[in-house]
Amino acid sequence: MSAVLLGWAVLMAQFLLAAATGCVAVRLLRGPRAQDRVLALDTLYLIAAMLLLVFGIRTGSPHYFEAALLIALLGFVSTAALAKFLMRGEVIE
Repeated sequence: MSAVLLGWAVLMAQFLLAAATGCVAVRLLRGPRAQDRVLALDTLYLIAAMLLLVFGIRTGSPHYFEAALLIALLGFVSTAALAKFLMRGEVIE
């Protein structure tokens, strides 16, 4: 019974993360300011990492976990660079 429950929970998590991706994509495209778009991009990479983790749980493959870690690291660096660019107008001093 618990394997069936886990399967349904993983499937539901995939659908909810896909719906969250759609909502964030709308905010990314319609954001009134650049700060809103950077925040939406930050949320989008987090959702992508979570979606890869759910795929890894569903398939049992460790490659999805490594890809999620790589997305999280690159997403953090890109968010920090974009925030610095918006505050100062340059990334490298």
